[in-house]
Amino acid sequence: MVNRMQFYIDGAWVDPAVKKSTPVVNPATEEAMYEVALGSKADVDKAVAAAKRAFATFSQTSRDERVALLTKIIEVYKGRLKEIGAAVSDEMGAPLPMAEKLQAGAGLGHLMTTLDVLKNYHFEEPVGTAVVLREPIGVVGMITPWNWPLNQIACKVAPALAAGCTMILKPSEFTPTSALIFAEILHEAGVPKGVFNLVNGLGPEVGAAMSEHPDIDMISFTGSTRAGIDVAKRAAPTVKRVSQELGGKSPNVILEGADLTKAVTGGVMHMFNNSGQSCNAPSRMIVPLSKMKEVAAIAKAVADKTKAGDPRAEGTTIGPVVNRGQWDKIQGLIKKGIDEGATLVAGGPGLPEGVNKGFYVRPTIFADVTPDMTIAREEIFGPVLTIIGAKDEADAVHIANDTPYGLAGYVYGPSVEDAKRVGRQIRAGNVNLQGVPNDRTAPFGGYKQSGNGREWGKYGLEDFLEVKAVAGFNAA
Repeated sequence: MVNRMQFYIDGAWVDPAVKKSTPVVNPATEEAMYEVALGSKADVDKAVAAAKRAFATFSQTSRDERVALLTKIIEVYKGRLKEIGAAVSDEMGAPLPMAEKLQAGAGLGHLMTTLDVLKNYHFEEPVGTAVVLREPIGVVGMITPWNWPLNQIACKVAPALAAGCTMILKPSEFTPTSALIFAEILHEAGVPKGVFNLVNGLGPEVGAAMSEHPDIDMISFTGSTRAGIDVAKRAAPTVKRVSQELGGKSPNVILEGADLTKAVTGGVMHMFNNSGQSCNAPSRMIVPLSKMKEVAAIAKAVADKTKAGDPRAEGTTIGPVVNRGQWDKIQGLIKKGIDEGATLVAGGPGLPEGVNKGFYVRPTIFADVTPDMTIAREEIFGPVLTIIGAKDEADAVHIANDTPYGLAGYVYGPSVEDAKRVGRQIRAGNVNLQGVPNDRTAPFGGYKQSGNGREWGKYGLEDFLEVKAVAGFNAA
């Protein structure tokens, strides 16, 4: 039985300093399922003190000890995959099969990838007459979102453990249960006390206390650009490292001569995955102007087959969005698209047909969108695709880069060489060509206002390491 009214601090489940809680609402039913405790600065102080104490010994553990620890965590995690999937589905609305396979599976994937990296990583490197040592940065504060909860928790916690860091995690208050299960997994696997700590709470209280804390050496944050800016400002006086993975408005450039049916179908399905609640969602489809009507017809056919419904019902393609606030924001932006003159191809305002409760959004597609429209510029974070016409390839690249964001880009051309040529010109941290998905061993992160850190694989491990140059290390 998951204990939602306590925090995990210094290897034990403890009561909050102040009794305060918030309901966790099922977005499919709009009903409160249970309460979760909310922390305060006092709880953060307690967790940081535990992590600081533990760092003295955990930072000195050997590679072999950390390999054994991650191996055990993976073993325990596998036994709780279904439980994690069910919790994610109930709390953020992902269809159950997707929550088990992709949401819970992503956490396992990052643990396994990090283990492989740790086994072979060079923590020492000769440079001239010196040796460069890579050492754990210290106590890390982690703030994670609700949209891919285990993906974001595991891709921070796994490399931090591999590096020899200690940590405090603040998961989203909308999806607390999967994080609490993760804490139970780490406890059962034998993570030493104080190495991993979890405090639930709100961003303005727990998140702010972590960002400002003088004994936290690094903040690893995933969330909105607005919140990321606030974290960075609060962290600045203590000059701690701040690694951010923020918002996106990613372009999906489909070039003249590409297989339109394949490219458009794949792009729309990717956009609607997770109800559009992915920071790297291909939300701006940029196509040859002359092909607008053909592209819109293909996209509409995909939207018409996309079924929004009960996450536990067979045949459901997408579930609800996470909460009322997100639903209201998305509805406002759909209305804005109509008001500003975009052509509504599929979906639109209101609940899907046959649905009378829950935070469901109709799978929506707009065509004839211009780059200056609100729906082409703001991150919607829902199942809403905008299709923008480009005069030629140079215009497509210009439109793709005309955004304050730079998390991801997608290119589909008549050949891989054509896609490569355009992909090199897109200013984004991740570019996917011809529908090939991301590789967990390659870095994930953004340019511009999409952030400044890199996660996943070797690059994720290095985010949690300091670099020390030691002259005379090899002197006789």
